[in-house]
Amino acid sequence: MKTVEWHDGTVKMIDQSRLPSEVVVLELHDYKEVADAIRTLKVRGAPAIGVTAAFALALAAVQSRAKSREELLSGLHEAAEFTKATRPTAVNLFWAIRRMMDKAESLEPLPAPAIVEALVEEAVKMAQEDEETNRSMGEFGASLISDGDTILTHCNAGALATVDFGTALGVIRAASEQGKRLKVFVDETRPVLQGARLTAWELQQLGLDPILITDNMAGHFMSRGMINLAIVGADRIAANGDVANKIGTYTVAVLAKENKIPFYVAAPFSTVDLSIATGEEIPIEERNPEEVTCIAGQRIAPEGVRVANPAFDVTPSGYVTAIITERGVVWPPFRDGLRQISGTCDYPTPTRTNEERQ
Repeated sequence: MKTVEWHDGTVKMIDQSRLPSEVVVLELHDYKEVADAIRTLKVRGAPAIGVTAAFALALAAVQSRAKSREELLSGLHEAAEFTKATRPTAVNLFWAIRRMMDKAESLEPLPAPAIVEALVEEAVKMAQEDEETNRSMGEFGASLISDGDTILTHCNAGALATVDFGTALGVIRAASEQGKRLKVFVDETRPVLQGARLTAWELQQLGLDPILITDNMAGHFMSRGMINLAIVGADRIAANGDVANKIGTYTVAVLAKENKIPFYVAAPFSTVDLSIATGEEIPIEERNPEEVTCIAGQRIAPEGVRVANPAFDVTPSGYVTAIITERGVVWPPFRDGLRQISGTCDYPTPTRTNEERQ
């Protein structure tokens, strides 16, 4: 099945907190259950979070007993605020909620039942668009990969982070489907181990043979010439190309630059937030200390130790070789390139030679 999907008035999703030991499919019947699944990482990955948030509002609409348009919209606003409060960094969450609310508010002449139907259709459409977006992104990104390349990836940006196909792993998947022979190093991604639990599992399902490493091994393999490029996903990209992604991404980017290895970011354009100038404005989620002090329920740190647990870090744009989107590959200067593909200006498409891309 898809990572998350709409099915007869319920939201079905793979419980990613249970992988890889077991595949459990949740059936959620209330928007608060869906929001809780986002908060507790049962579903994660910026594109998947966005579609899931859209489904949450669709559920709120379906379950509403409102008899008037005004009453329905009031309930939807309440559901929107509740869902927004789940995770602050991934901009796709807010993008999806805004799109659903804009849709609801644009249907002014229609009665409540017609608005409900339209919102369900909009959420399902967003899920379909996500898969199409990822496949387009994969095709653009595959052009950057050569036969025989060894790729490093961090966290999980595969089908599980989207409705289907994936962003960073979607690029790898597309290149593999083109017949390119690839080797993939997978960072374990502490503290929640999305690389070890999810990315390694996904690559095995695709018939690839990943090499799992701890996060602090990446520099070792880069320095020995064993990695050709790094590809990661993103949770929010600022107007200047600064990238927020899973904690540890910044480290990978710095190591890549030091070792003259291209560092690519693959993300749908919905992850680009042109409303913020730089990554300094991106809110960073701080998560439960137990994610650091415990692994699989087993405590590994002394009682009473203080913990810092930011879920994301920001990689400055100067460390990013290119940003891969469904609208094409964007090269520096990113402020111009991202605005150009957004359609908000008429800047010429930036281009770079192979030498300039290093």
